Amino acid sequence: MQMKAKEIREMSEEQRISLLNETTEKLFKLRVQARMERLDSPSEVVKAKKIIAQIKTIQNALNK
Repeated sequence: MQMKAKEIREMSEEQRISLLNETTEKLFKLRVQARMERLDSPSEVVKAKKIIAQIKTIQNALNK
C-alpha cells in the first residue's frame, strides 16, 4: 500500500487517523512475523514505516 503525500493531505483528519492506526497495526503484525521467520517480503516493514512517518509529518504540519 504505497501512498503519495498529496493523497494523505487530501484525506480528512478522521481518515488519516484511521490509516495511521491500520498501518501501525500492520507494522506490529509484520514485526511479529519477522521474529518468527515467516516474513514473505521484508520490504513491507519499510513501506509501513514510511507511511506512518508521512502521516505523522503531515498531521504535524497541518496542526501548526
